[in-house]
Amino acid sequence: MAKRGKKYLEAVKLIDRDQAYQVEEALELVKKASVAKFDETVEVAVRLGVDPKKADQQIRGAVVLPNGTGKTQRVLVFAKGEKAKEAEAAGADYVGDEDYINKISQGWFDFDVIVATPDMMAQVGKLGRVLGPKGLMPNPKTGTVTFEVEKAVNDIKAGKVEYRVDKAGNIHVPIGKVSFDTAKLAENFETIIDTLVKAKPAAAKGTYLKNIAVSSTMGPGVKVSTASFGK
Repeated sequence: MAKRGKKYLEAVKLIDRDQAYQVEEALELVKKASVAKFDETVEVAVRLGVDPKKADQQIRGAVVLPNGTGKTQRVLVFAKGEKAKEAEAAGADYVGDEDYINKISQGWFDFDVIVATPDMMAQVGKLGRVLGPKGLMPNPKTGTVTFEVEKAVNDIKAGKVEYRVDKAGNIHVPIGKVSFDTAKLAENFETIIDTLVKAKPAAAKGTYLKNIAVSSTMGPGVKVSTASFGK
């Protein structure tokens, strides 16, 4: 087990690890327990009562956070013709086709999100082995395979985040920075939870929101009460 530093151990003392806090109180504790010298990312982790092995319980999607994430996403768009011009006008950082496919195959990854028009997916699909493990493959479920290029780029720049349940039934999503006002973090938090509640599969039985916790990049986790959210 990794040895924890003095600041982290002091931060842990602020939190009752057995208590589930109300949202804003939990976020206040995350801010107080932030130990790094940089503006840490605040993340929400949710354990869901689903079986990810079953196709109808593989929860995945994307949502635009009302207050953004505090991070500027670099967007690469695979498109041609008018759609390429649309992407450039919307503020995409990189726009192209075969040229960027070749760059990526040679190890270039100076971007955070890829958007592709459907007609480009046959070529982009060749990069599946490279992009898939990094979670960068465009997908219709997250709105990154679309002819609505302008909307896709605008949403990403405005603070769109993707969520996807892992093999253990957990979802991890960034909701902002430690420097954000607590109210803004809470609004982003509630947007994520509301989205997950609406995405509950009909086949999921029992308690749906099993556990919720918030934490900063380097800080300890803080449990959040699930009582006020739909199960």
